[in-house]
Amino acid sequence: MRPDFLTIEQWVTPHSRILDLGCGDGALLKFLQQKKQVRSLGVEINANNIAACISNGIDVIEQDLDQGLANFADNSFDTVLLTQTLQAVHRPDFVLQEMLRVGKECIITFPNFGHWQARRYLLTRGKMPVSKFMPHEWYNTPNIHFCTVNDFEVLCEQRDISVLHRNFQAANYRDATASGPSVFSPIVDRWPNLFAAQAVYHVTN
Repeated sequence: MRPDFLTIEQWVTPHSRILDLGCGDGALLKFLQQKKQVRSLGVEINANNIAACISNGIDVIEQDLDQGLANFADNSFDTVLLTQTLQAVHRPDFVLQEMLRVGKECIITFPNFGHWQARRYLLTRGKMPVSKFMPHEWYNTPNIHFCTVNDFEVLCEQRDISVLHRNFQAANYRDATASGPSVFSPIVDRWPNLFAAQAVYHVTN
């Protein structure tokens, strides 16, 4: 299980209305249905992922996030999720704006491209980094906007977005089935732009 799932679970209210953008195979929504009994809907563009959602019993619609969320009314969901997708859309600021219109609160997770391993890889090898948390080559990566923790903080400040909670996870974070926090969490929390491999944000207007 992905470690960010447990963080998201803590921030989701039981029996609430959840919209998951770029929901993949529906694993997160299925997890939240089991743990929090949420009423959920997924949005996905990949046909194979849509089929997987249906197999998992997840309600899903096919939609391109870059086209916006005009088919959803203001505040029609309690929480809108966007996990590991912000960096792959053409207009992250527009998608975030639409999320905050449709949902009372939003939870966003993204890989931190300011992580020290990515910096070292680029410095020592002179090539775009390939690692466990950035596994694609530059020519086939779905990531088109390389965002750091500091970049996201600045965007929130510029758009008057209130951050309710932050959670930062190291590259060597424990598997979600393991008990106890990573021994590196104090360092990651103190200098997240350098040591966090993944960031999880809970925001609202």
